[in-house]
Amino acid sequence: MERGQRPGSPVLSCEGITREFRRGPGKTVRALDGVSLEVPGGAVTGLMGPDGAGKTTLIRLAAGLLLPDAGSLRVLGIDVTADPQAVQSRVGYMPQKFGLYEDLTVQENLDLYADLHGVPAGERAERYPQLMHMTGLGRFTGRLAGRLSGGMKQKLGLACTLVRSPDLLLLDEPTVGVDPLSRRELWEIVFRLVRERGLAVLLSTSYLDEAERCDHAVLLLQGRLLASGAPSHVGAVADGKTFRIDTPPSMKPRRLQARLAAAEGVADATLEGRRVRFVTVGGTPPDETLFEELEVHPATPRFEDGFMTLVRRAAFPPASTDREREEPGSRAPRSEGTGVLPPRLHSSGGEYGPGVPPSTAEPVVEVRDLVKKFGTFYAVKHVSFQVLRGEIFGLLGPNGAGKSTTFRMLCGLLSASEGTLSVAGTDLRRARASARQRIGYVAQRFSLYGQLTVLENLEFFAGVYGLRKEERTERIGWALEQFDLGRLTGLPAGQLPGGYKQRLAMACALMHKPEILFLDEPTSGVDPLARREFWQRIGALADEGVTVIVTTHFMEEAEYCDRMVIMVDGEILATGTPEEIRGRARVPEDREPTIEDAFIAIVEDFRTATMNHAA
Repeated sequence: MERGQRPGSPVLSCEGITREFRRGPGKTVRALDGVSLEVPGGAVTGLMGPDGAGKTTLIRLAAGLLLPDAGSLRVLGIDVTADPQAVQSRVGYMPQKFGLYEDLTVQENLDLYADLHGVPAGERAERYPQLMHMTGLGRFTGRLAGRLSGGMKQKLGLACTLVRSPDLLLLDEPTVGVDPLSRRELWEIVFRLVRERGLAVLLSTSYLDEAERCDHAVLLLQGRLLASGAPSHVGAVADGKTFRIDTPPSMKPRRLQARLAAAEGVADATLEGRRVRFVTVGGTPPDETLFEELEVHPATPRFEDGFMTLVRRAAFPPASTDREREEPGSRAPRSEGTGVLPPRLHSSGGEYGPGVPPSTAEPVVEVRDLVKKFGTFYAVKHVSFQVLRGEIFGLLGPNGAGKSTTFRMLCGLLSASEGTLSVAGTDLRRARASARQRIGYVAQRFSLYGQLTVLENLEFFAGVYGLRKEERTERIGWALEQFDLGRLTGLPAGQLPGGYKQRLAMACALMHKPEILFLDEPTSGVDPLARREFWQRIGALADEGVTVIVTTHFMEEAEYCDRMVIMVDGEILATGTPEEIRGRARVPEDREPTIEDAFIAIVEDFRTATMNHAA
């Protein structure tokens, strides 16, 4: 806000903001389309929306890094078009990929950003101790940034952004790839800044539960403003339309969830422990035959219920009968299968195709006493577990827990130092190459060839996996249909929206019908709608006998796992079903525990015990 400006008054006001980008000769994409809104001062405002909604564009406009093509924009009382430099001098902007210098120490990164912003020595002496105390990095000032965990890197990025004490803090997806404990700590820092300094914060997030914590929420869809107000007001849109069902012991909750998610008249369906929570398009539950005589209870709506209701309503307005598909990035709301809403899964031939017999009795991954050392450092310490055919198995843990190292050893990408590791009946310590022919792998970061088209990527991976001409043609056709990529075959993969990149990566990984699918943080940075589509597909694959091993920082996604392990500092601290893991949580009696509650309790107990032992 302007210095001396009343708390609560707008720090950002825009009227009819429009911004377009060129996408090749004669083609433009309208990222923002006539947006008018106000962001209050002294508060946290969350910016939500699917891929291509315009969130990052709006934040970059607010930072004075872009100028609008039309409309007016004032930040901290300054006309951005007239004086963008004045705006840049008073805001702190932390982009999705903050530019830390990994070969510099924590202290050297702080000094570098203080130099860039002209912060005098006297101010540094006062501000550095505050920033180090606030972020918990005081003990690590001499550590190289490249050796920090993901959560610590985000905290250092935030400290560098705050080194000049801005009046408005702009955060673009600040918690992507960060574990639940670090995510909670980042939020505590943000709210402390608002509470103690009166700082205004505008942040974008892919986490619907994070948006619910904000004072104010802004929902964008394809560059247009869909809703703005308190998160409770957004949730109220789903009032009278939200229900939940207790899943009986004989049924897997994710199977009931999948059935409801695919049902007509249902806007959303998610897991909530052993309950399935769903939101209807109208105000009554869908056909009772879906529930097999299970009792349906009304539920209090929350932000994500209203979010999904509003998105569904915008995609399919009641008076609209136009279901024509349009390309990603087009101005009009798109219909199913184009990224606004998850497409209904095709039922003919199954999601995966024939040839994988469903069975849950046979172990297909066996790990015994697994160790990985880097010099004298133990990244993985005597880990043991097994995974059954057709299971969804989760590897969970905070940043730096060793789960990614374990994951890479399971995929045959990294050799083990000690122990036994068998995947699909093959000893990975002796025959990694043959085992890799029976597994599929989706990396945490988009790892396909961005310059190649969608079709060229599919053809390339079909060739890598040794598919012959007839089978190659059949599998590519299957992938284009199942993942709704047929209209995009000539588009370079690097230009796809995030949700479509994820679809293409999954299609390439499944090209050779692998027995085991490894997914490393597959939904990191992906919007809520694409995440829902992803888990629909994963559940369908598991039901057909494909074994899925997944790492994730989204604890609500861990509910889709049949079993999981939680790792900390290279050790397994907990193993079990979602229900067994939730039993480790510490929550008030009037609240049901979540896996995130249990995760935080397990990690905190371990760290407390480690500190006591060291003392």
